[in-house]
Amino acid sequence: MNSHGQNEQRVVWAVVGTDIGPLLLAATRDGLVNVVFHATDAVRDQALGRLASRFGTEPVEVPDSPLLTEAIHQVAAYFAGERRCFDLPLDWSLISGFNRQVLRELASGVPYGSVVGYGDLARRVGQPGAAQAVGMAMGSNPLPVVVPCHRVVESGGGIGGFGGGLETKRKLLALEGVLPEPLF
Repeated sequence: MNSHGQNEQRVVWAVVGTDIGPLLLAATRDGLVNVVFHATDAVRDQALGRLASRFGTEPVEVPDSPLLTEAIHQVAAYFAGERRCFDLPLDWSLISGFNRQVLRELASGVPYGSVVGYGDLARRVGQPGAAQAVGMAMGSNPLPVVVPCHRVVESGGGIGGFGGGLETKRKLLALEGVLPEPLF
């Protein structure tokens, strides 16, 4: 409890190296809350500032925290090709409404090695005309890689957009066997 009698939320974080560059992983007592691509110092500081503002507490770097240990292990196993799905508690508090509904469907209904179109995902959540809104939900995904927005593609065969950059999306899809390994 803080001085106002409220339960204070603790946010812990670590940066882990991966085949797609450094990822910032942040967790609360409820689970993994944020994954941030390209976690250079500037990107990391900006993400930590957003988390501090959202949770009202300064995130603390604790890579060996029990809240992060399993997430770090599973992310490493995923990039080593040893894990096909994540089994982690997730804190969905950074996203709500339609976006949360779409991301939950994505997490539970689009397995490793497969892709889904934006329109198909919209239909799955009962909003068949909401393909663009699904794209917006993918762009606001606070848990990329773990909630696999890289698996959402254009219905006509295009790769679609990606907050982590198209090269990152290609690498993730290649890792999962959906695309050939990039040559460069």
